[in-house]
Amino acid sequence: MSKDGFEVTHPFGAAFARLIDRFSKLPGIGKKSAERLASHVLMSNQNEADELVQAILDVKRLVMRCEVCFNLSEEDKCPICRDTRRDHTQICVVEQPRDVTAMEGAGVFAGVYHVLHGRISPLDGIGPENLTLNALLKRVRQDEVQEVVMATNPNTEGDGTALFITNLLQNEPVKITRLARGIATGSVLEFANREMLADAMRGRQNI
Repeated sequence: MSKDGFEVTHPFGAAFARLIDRFSKLPGIGKKSAERLASHVLMSNQNEADELVQAILDVKRLVMRCEVCFNLSEEDKCPICRDTRRDHTQICVVEQPRDVTAMEGAGVFAGVYHVLHGRISPLDGIGPENLTLNALLKRVRQDEVQEVVMATNPNTEGDGTALFITNLLQNEPVKITRLARGIATGSVLEFANREMLADAMRGRQNI
């Protein structure tokens, strides 16, 4: 069935149409791209198709949230949280695990991270209680954190989330900074290039 509840059809048959429909539900994948992906799967040999299926099953079975920072990991604690060479008194707050990947690619932050798994967005029904804010507050209080770097996306929801966290931590003995505005307002962190992210981290400002 399609998103509208109508039966999906295709000259290649219902199975192929269902695969296109599933691919089209992935972020950033339109109908044409979904059809190309489905065609690739169809034309691949059985071993390649089995490996794709197994990779999907493995990632769903093995990957979990780090118990400390909520980044994705195959262990209870992610490699960054386990790394004793990192500065655990600095926490960079990001919206999604992919933002950690982007920041690490910039190669200028030696602290640790905290992943919110979203941002405050009342129109989407996402409030502070849906994010990992209580865990962040607990880390700040227990781990002798000296600086919290706000690296939420530079848009209305990201700025609102950063402001909420700033107010949440206002009575804590911690320095709160924000990435410099080298990143254009309205953009998304994961799509910024490494030089832009590096400049934004180096030029972070007090809140």
